This record gives sequence, structure tokens and C-alpha cells, in this order.
Amino acid sequence: MMGKTNKEIAARSDQVFIGTYSRYPAVMVKGAGCRLTDAEGKEYLDFLAGIAVCGLGHCHPAVTAAICHQACVLVHVSNLYYTEPQTELAELLTAHSFADRVFLANSGAEANEAAIKLARIWGGERYGIISLAGSFHGRTLATVAATGQAKFQKGFEPMPEGFSHAPFGDLTVLEAMITDQTCAILCEPLQGEGGVRPLDRDYLQGLRALCDKHDLLLIFDEIQTGMGRTGTLFAYEQLGVEPDIMTLAKALGNGLPIGAMVTRKGIAAAFTPGTHASTFGGNPVASAAAVATMKVMLADGFLAEVREKGNYLHEQLQVLASRFPALATGARGLGLIQGLVLTEAGVENGGVIVTRMFEKGCLINFAGNVALRFLPPLIVSREEIDQMIQILTEVLGEM
Repeated sequence: MMGKTNKEIAARSDQVFIGTYSRYPAVMVKGAGCRLTDAEGKEYLDFLAGIAVCGLGHCHPAVTAAICHQACVLVHVSNLYYTEPQTELAELLTAHSFADRVFLANSGAEANEAAIKLARIWGGERYGIISLAGSFHGRTLATVAATGQAKFQKGFEPMPEGFSHAPFGDLTVLEAMITDQTCAILCEPLQGEGGVRPLDRDYLQGLRALCDKHDLLLIFDEIQTGMGRTGTLFAYEQLGVEPDIMTLAKALGNGLPIGAMVTRKGIAAAFTPGTHASTFGGNPVASAAAVATMKVMLADGFLAEVREKGNYLHEQLQVLASRFPALATGARGLGLIQGLVLTEAGVENGGVIVTRMFEKGCLINFAGNVALRFLPPLIVSREEIDQMIQILTEVLGEM
């Protein structure tokens, strides 16, 4: 007889999976809105959203309907043929961004791989890409090499050549790193895995100026910040800076695996048939989910509401920081990606805080070994924000 408790199912899982994840002792079996339910019926308030994936919450009706309809009509044919769902998705992405060309992939790492390959083939003999310390761009070898955190590279050396990492927020040092082999600068407008660290608007504008001066491509990794997370469809819209290439994934399909690399026509021309491809990229079902997701997010008032709720969450976290100065120094973030920055004492207890929140039925995580990270679905209510704050207040009080 198949096990039905969390412990029994977890034990079965551990017998067959490679141990690449440290999992919490819960088997999630159902989701609705901002709530998850485990195999034993315990409910969790989800302020992680599948790590910024379920932007519309779990099992959003419009997305579910689109998936079910498409699954009944056409699941897969490969990119040797046209399909309407991926065409409609590309039209939406270009209509609402700086870009006019799209490449569809299956994940954020794949989107970044596409961006790296495009930058290199566009650059001709130039192949160097500068990214930032503290960044995170994926788990493939090239995206790990681009990632500015040594812990993700350990054991996989030697890293692919051509990647260097500039100090966070220092334009002078970055410019000194540019050589005649550099083709692009890659960064997240806000570092999520690095500890919810927004890059300063002036710094990003400085990057744009450097790229223009040295004929480099500016690549924005908006895999975590894109798709409404910061209160605009894409974070760059708030910053007065347009990249040359942008990568997306996570919330694009509200849970179905899909990524996108978007750019301008002249840059995209460097890719020709055979230079890059993806068997499952733009799969009809995943594309249909993404189309439905985008239409909900683009509805009147949706993104304005995200900004308002983001401000409310930020304010409540600031209040908490003032109540517990021994553990937290303040809040930072954009929209509904917020971090509570911890003190040295708080950092020592970061993992414990997250575990205690889990035990009390609330899901968050600890990012960059510096901040508690909050990524609720964009449909989260103020009442749910208040509930999370109440649980966090109890946990910090126990510390």
C-alpha cells in the first residue's frame, strides 16, 4: 500500500532521487491562491510562490483553463512548425517591452544560455561577459560561470572561459575590466538570490552609458524580477534604462516550465537557423499558460495593486525591523520581492527563523546569507500579508 503521510512519501522519495535538494518535511499535494496543503492536511501560507514562479498564485482559474484547453488540442509538435500559442505569446512580449524578437526556452538558465550565445555570436571575435559579484544566473556550466558566487562553482572547475565578476555597484572598477574581448555586461536589476539587493538607478544608467561607449550589449536578467514582480511588467521600466537583451522565466508560465530571451531585431539577426534551438521551447501548453498569465497581469489595475501591496509589505517589514533591532536592520526590495536584512545575530539564526516559520505554516526563505526573502503571489491580500507579519513577529520574539 502506498504511503500517505509526509514522512512515508518523503522516505520513498529519498530512495529514488539524487540528493541535490535539502527539502522540508512536507509533501505538497494541493494549492489554491496563496495557500498550499500537505499530505496530512496541514495548510501553509505561501510567501515564496515556488521561488517567484506562481505570480498569480496556485491553480489560477484562467491559467488552468488555458492549460486544459490546449492539452486537449495540441501538446507538442517541435519548432519545425509554427504554433499559434507561441506566436501569441511572442506578440504579447514584444508589444509590452522594448524588444521586437523572441526566443522561447524552458527555464531561466536556458534563457540566459541563449543570451550568452547571442552576445558571443553578435560580438564576433569578442566573447567576454562581465557580471556582478553576488549575482545568480543559473545552474548550467556557462550560467554558473556567469554567477558571481563561488559557492555555486565549487567542485565544477574549471569554469568556461570568458566570464568575470565586477564588485557590486562599482562602475569605476567595472569599466577598468572592459577589454577588447568584452562583448556584454550581464546583471539583474535586483539581485534575488544575492540577498534582495536592488541596483541603484544611477548605477544601471551608468552601465547603459558604458555599453554605448564601448559598443557592448547590456543584458538584464529579469528571470526573478520580471512578470510583474516589482510592480511593473518588467523592472527595467521603473529604472529609466533599456537593455539590449532581457531574459525571463519563473512567473512567465505561472508554474509551467517556460523561459524567454527577448531582444531587438538587429541583434537577433546574429542568430540564424541552426545557431540555437530548443526541442521543447515554446511548447504549446506552456505557451498557452504564459499567454493567459500575461493577460491577467496586463489587466487594468493589476500592476498598480502589486505596487501598493509591495509598499504595504515593505512598511510592515520596516516596523518589524524597528521592533527587533538586534535581529534586523531594515527592509529593501521592489514591489512584491522584499527582503528583511538581518544583523550578524540575525544571520546566525536565519535558517532557524525560516524553519520556525515553516513549522508555524508560513513559507519564506533565507537569501544570500543576509536577508529573509518574501516572494508572495502577486494576488496576495493585505490580510494575508498581516497574517505573515504576525507569524514572523512571533518567531522573531522567540529568538
